[in-house]
Amino acid sequence: MPTPKLAVLIDADNAQPKLAEALLAEIAKYGVASVKRIYGDWTLPNLRGWKEVLAEHAIQPVQQFRYTVGKNSTDGAMIIDAMDLLYTERLDGFCLVSSDSDFTRLAARIREAGLLVYGFGEQKTPKSLVAACDKFIYVDVLRSTAEAGQPKQRAASKALRADARLVRLFRDALDAAGDEDGWVGLGAVGSQINKQAPDFDSRNYGYGKLSDLVRALGLLEVEERKVGDGHSKALFLRWKPTKA
Repeated sequence: MPTPKLAVLIDADNAQPKLAEALLAEIAKYGVASVKRIYGDWTLPNLRGWKEVLAEHAIQPVQQFRYTVGKNSTDGAMIIDAMDLLYTERLDGFCLVSSDSDFTRLAARIREAGLLVYGFGEQKTPKSLVAACDKFIYVDVLRSTAEAGQPKQRAASKALRADARLVRLFRDALDAAGDEDGWVGLGAVGSQINKQAPDFDSRNYGYGKLSDLVRALGLLEVEERKVGDGHSKALFLRWKPTKA
């Protein structure tokens, strides 16, 4: 199966240059960045940090002057470029790097065309933009790795079980995808949860792998099974029975 071709569009006013390497490494998990563009007014000093990393990562800067104070012309330029790429390039998806709600309709429109949308932004990103993406990654998890060289601190099991949203996501996923005995593969659980919550990521809780988060949660039975030709193994989960 061919590697998905992605267009990476970065809102320079809403992204941090020190995360560029971690950002592109994350994007590489989903496909190859065939297009890499960043939008801003490069005559202003606040984008100086980005200028130092553009050549290193082969990101093409797109100049957009601020014609009026308080109005973000960058958003408009990025949206126009995205629509041009949507209709003229053979792409499989877009990576929109911004925390700005102005891109909500753009994300929805790209998905309507049948392409994948990966969003990258801060925790302050409006829920409307998060929900408009197929998957949304909070840059906080990238920042922890870039700055400290390790994931954010792991949430304790007690705190995980007290997270009503997290528990509900797992319960709904197992109810939707489980067999007659309640068992479902770990990959299917992750896919089902992401359909419900595009911003779900085990790293948000300090766990690098979904399997680690499942074990820490302590509410699910975990069973390793041989699959396919018998040489591969996969984890299967089901809800622990309620004690009488």
